[in-house]
Amino acid sequence: MAASALDALRALHAETRTRGLPPPAALIGDWLDTDAVIAPTIEVVPGCTPPDDPDRFWFGYLGFPVRAEEASLPSTAGGLTDGVLVLRNGVWSTLGTGLPDWAYAVLDAPHPGEGKPTTTDWTPPAREPHLAAIDRCLDAIRAGEVYQACVCTRFTGTLSGRPVDFFADLAGATTPAKAAFLQGDWGTVASLSPETFLRRTGNIISSSPIKGTLPAHADPDALSASAKDIAENIMIVDLVRNDLGRIAVTGSVRVPELLSVVPAPGVWHLVSRVEAIVRPGTGNAEVLDATFPPASVTGTPKLRAMELLADWESSARGVYCGAIGVAGPDRALDLNVAIRTVEIAPDGGIALGVGGGITIDSVPDDEWQECLDKAASIVAGDRTQTLQDRKYRT
Repeated sequence: MAASALDALRALHAETRTRGLPPPAALIGDWLDTDAVIAPTIEVVPGCTPPDDPDRFWFGYLGFPVRAEEASLPSTAGGLTDGVLVLRNGVWSTLGTGLPDWAYAVLDAPHPGEGKPTTTDWTPPAREPHLAAIDRCLDAIRAGEVYQACVCTRFTGTLSGRPVDFFADLAGATTPAKAAFLQGDWGTVASLSPETFLRRTGNIISSSPIKGTLPAHADPDALSASAKDIAENIMIVDLVRNDLGRIAVTGSVRVPELLSVVPAPGVWHLVSRVEAIVRPGTGNAEVLDATFPPASVTGTPKLRAMELLADWESSARGVYCGAIGVAGPDRALDLNVAIRTVEIAPDGGIALGVGGGITIDSVPDDEWQECLDKAASIVAGDRTQTLQDRKYRT
């Protein structure tokens, strides 16, 4: 029986350590129309961004650009490889060339890898500074500076154990739509994102912004009936339409999916999808210039929201709210929005950003609770009510 994606990741990680090679990078979930895309060994280094028109596969991340110089991990990191393993319907195959023989042997192994226990000690963010940032955002909305903005904070802590096991255990337990694991001498990114930032296949590009959240125990019908969440989602859909319109064939931008209620680990989300036809000759660099950072984690208007967020938030976002994923031949591009994403420093320090979109109808206490709900599947299971008062071992 072929190895699962997570077992393959663990086994490839162990094999590369034995061979003294760079570790694998893995994208697990809905990536490139497959169930997983894994580079068996890849050197992910700071500063390597997606090639404009790649003939190889790039794996990496782009950090959130506001206060990037303050981030604990590099602002961008990536690496290139000639070939990748892909999983479709339980069957492994390859894209590209140059895959080592030992990678195939790992996939055929009857025991493709065993994890080791990990523990985390999380410290929640302070509640009052986040509420104060929300109040400042509401003042800016009343003054007409922005219509909506995503205001964020972060959990911090320490990890004991191997980052690959931490990621594999969480990804296995929560099955997020756009999970990603990247590692280098600079640290590790373990992303459990539910959100697609950009997916490009040929000349078709789409984005699926999330705006609107309820905890998993709530009635999902309440989300589709929420005037606040509907308004917030539509504002961001308009912003995405504007962003994609900069690189799209005139008249090709459309919204094939609007306000769908979708489950994600620990929560319900309100999700829409915007699609466009990219103008001929448009490279990935031009696409990212027009759209990055993701609309759903900035605000509208985007540039002014980013200026204000730099003052409102107590720490740099780092990788959080950036994008993680893969670029490949024929200008293929598939990136998540780096939410539900844990940064792991080489010394075991960890950080998890959380936040939410603020509109004129936002209630600060409710927005604080939304942050706890979003963190719950990673930080403390269902123990969100008292996160602000305690530390947890998970």
